[in-house]
Amino acid sequence: MILNGDGSIDHLRADLATVRAEVEAVGERTLARWSPLLHRPDFEASARNLAHYLALRAHDHTDLQRRLRGRGLSTLGRSEGHVIQSLDAIKATLGGRDPDPDILAGFEGAETRLRTNTATLFGPRPTERFTRILVTLSPELGTDPARLRELIALGMNAVRINCARDDPEAWRQMAKTARAVARERGADLRVLLDLAGPKIRTADLHATKGVRIKAGDRVRLRRVGGPYPADGAPSFTCTLDEALDAVRPGATVAIDDGTIWAVVEAADAGGLDLRITRSKPGGAKPKEQKGLNFPGTALPGTSMTAADRAALPTVLELADLIGCSFVQRPQDIDDVLAAVAEAPKPPRPIGLIAKIETDMAFRNLPEIIVHGAGRVPFGVMVARGDLGVEVGFARLSEVQEEILWICEAAHIPVIWATEVLAQLVKSGVASRGEFTDAAMGARAECVMLNRGPFVADGVRTLGDVLNRAERHLDKKTPQLTRLQAWQDPAT
Repeated sequence: MILNGDGSIDHLRADLATVRAEVEAVGERTLARWSPLLHRPDFEASARNLAHYLALRAHDHTDLQRRLRGRGLSTLGRSEGHVIQSLDAIKATLGGRDPDPDILAGFEGAETRLRTNTATLFGPRPTERFTRILVTLSPELGTDPARLRELIALGMNAVRINCARDDPEAWRQMAKTARAVARERGADLRVLLDLAGPKIRTADLHATKGVRIKAGDRVRLRRVGGPYPADGAPSFTCTLDEALDAVRPGATVAIDDGTIWAVVEAADAGGLDLRITRSKPGGAKPKEQKGLNFPGTALPGTSMTAADRAALPTVLELADLIGCSFVQRPQDIDDVLAAVAEAPKPPRPIGLIAKIETDMAFRNLPEIIVHGAGRVPFGVMVARGDLGVEVGFARLSEVQEEILWICEAAHIPVIWATEVLAQLVKSGVASRGEFTDAAMGARAECVMLNRGPFVADGVRTLGDVLNRAERHLDKKTPQLTRLQAWQDPAT
């Protein structure tokens, strides 16, 4: 795309026309490719805007932004939800005329679609704020009516049941109790059940008691049933043996959710030889049932395991929302929807939440959204724990921003998840950094708290933080509210 690069009004108008033509042409081609997937008419306008946004962001427009800024005009930095309308509004202003009514209606329509989609998934907007609060239940909390009443009174809007833990009877008791308390309180409480997905963990550890793994050590990742190393080196298997088929020498492996890092030095029929590249000072003890990630490696298979399929009838019986864990490809969403279609009809409409936990899921996010939202009410969870390991913690802040942008372009609600106020929920005392992170959650439509004995303190604190943040920020747009601290008392 060739632009004039001049700050004059005429050149700016010409450049905007060039950008708009490119965005519309490329976006419409993308939309035509997506068209067979768009079974919900309500999503068609959102899919079109997402296609336009991807076309806009296919080029570097920072110079155009600079020239627009010099004229005091919008720099397109907040155009996610209404791309064509933003371009047309700037063009009208440069031409010295008011934007057409349909342009203004386009802005309002984008906001309405996002708010409607949010209400569909998470219930009516709370009176005190826009962002909902989702709480992960334990069996102790989820079957205690008094504590659930307290959480609802404090501002909890939805509950999450993690199907990687406990059993179907425990899930049923938690969901039943939560719904009963919500009815008693007159609350529209939504229930999310997370399918476990193919979370890969260490298993069958073979190591000398007390051994610590340090940088430079060799470790064997065996296939299930494979022999232990003849030299006595530490070794283990993993809970997804097929993953070893995809891993090649030179690949990175993260053990214990990134506590230990390794590189694959060799691969053979019996497994992988790993060399530890980073560990804690003094080494780290290898343990079973710890997270195992293969950043940069496309793993085989679907995100829906045999255990998920077995759990699905119970999940459909209990849930308003199904969490799809370790989604990697659009086909994973298709697989879940196909399984839902084959299962007994659920007692209520079901929405899907795609948990973005891998680098591949991040790269496939637009297609994942279209495959999901084109058929059912749909949302995205930024599952920052595994995602941070997959993309690297230094890159996580950038990645989570881009997820928020893509979802806003598609008018898709986002859950801000993993370790929000984690120290407060676990110990009763929060760290300073936790408050900044929690405030960032105001840019999402829902914020999730994990299990912990002080979860009531977490809900109370999170509600206060979100209320304050929303006074100053609408998504990523600063709100020019009246600043109280520096006002003359006479005013």
